[in-house]
Amino acid sequence: QAQLVESGGGLVQAGESLRLSCVASGRLSFINIMGWYRQAPGKQRELVATINSGGSINYSDSVKGRFTIVGDNAKNTVYLQMNRLKPEDTAVYYCLASRVGMNYWGKGTLVTVSS
Repeated sequence: QAQLVESGGGLVQAGESLRLSCVASGRLSFINIMGWYRQAPGKQRELVATINSGGSINYSDSVKGRFTIVGDNAKNTVYLQMNRLKPEDTAVYYCLASRVGMNYWGKGTLVTVSS
């Protein structure tokens, strides 16, 4: 089983930046996708960005050009650099590690963007 711990959330003003980190531990041998999802109050969890073991990256349209996902295999860590934050980016951000047939989730880190 994989364990994921997120950090880096906080309260910022619109236009500012934050960097989220997700450290993975445990059985990581078959993990082939890592990424970030978010859930705003009253809304469903949605994709933010993912990166697979081959380095292919996928972003949601709402964050393209503002957010960057980076994986560091040596540290078992995935980062989400978030620039030009908007109030609509306010959400709990969850880290995902995925292998065939199983998804692992962190407990989330809260990002609040004030206008």
